Amino acid sequence: MTEPLETTSDRRPGGRTARVRAQVLDAVRAELAERGPGGLTMEGVATRAGVHRATVYRRWRDVGGLLADVIEAAGEIDWQPPDTGSLHDDLTALNQEIQESLLVQPSLAIALMGASFHSDQAARAQTRLWTNRYAQCEILVERAAERGELPAGHTDARSLLIAATAPLYHQLVLLRAGPDPQLPRRAAKAAVLAAAAGAFSVRREESA
Repeated sequence: MTEPLETTSDRRPGGRTARVRAQVLDAVRAELAERGPGGLTMEGVATRAGVHRATVYRRWRDVGGLLADVIEAAGEIDWQPPDTGSLHDDLTALNQEIQESLLVQPSLAIALMGASFHSDQAARAQTRLWTNRYAQCEILVERAAERGELPAGHTDARSLLIAATAPLYHQLVLLRAGPDPQLPRRAAKAAVLAAAAGAFSVRREESA
């Protein structure tokens, strides 16, 4: 899923290598915002970052390496899923974060999605990021089961999470529709009702 992405202030201070990485990745983000994935070049990034292009080539090799590292950096932030006390409110809060990340202009989240189609390396990094985020958010379903909101051990957490968050991407990325303040809550409610009705139940042999 798409959560707030990394900025320079989110990273821990380090030596020269860390500073160079910070400068270069910030430059990649800025170039993506201005030019899109198709306009990203090693030379443009080096110039904006104030780093010699030989350094950029040596560490990242090509544009795919830059895109992959920006996506990897998005997974390094200290982000935690919402914990409101109810599954419905947790999913609503998660959806609100997603909606904000997709609506901000320019949207780095959308730029990185586009970037993943321009490089196999970036695509693999994007898959790892989303896989890790879904795994991280499975705690929402586990807590709900512990509270008795869902049958313990019988709900496919990832299917529920996808159902809850997909309407945001469909509405804002695919349809490019205007923001709907009620959509985060409405999508969360639909997913919770479906889960309670057994729509995401795990078969016995799968849960054994």
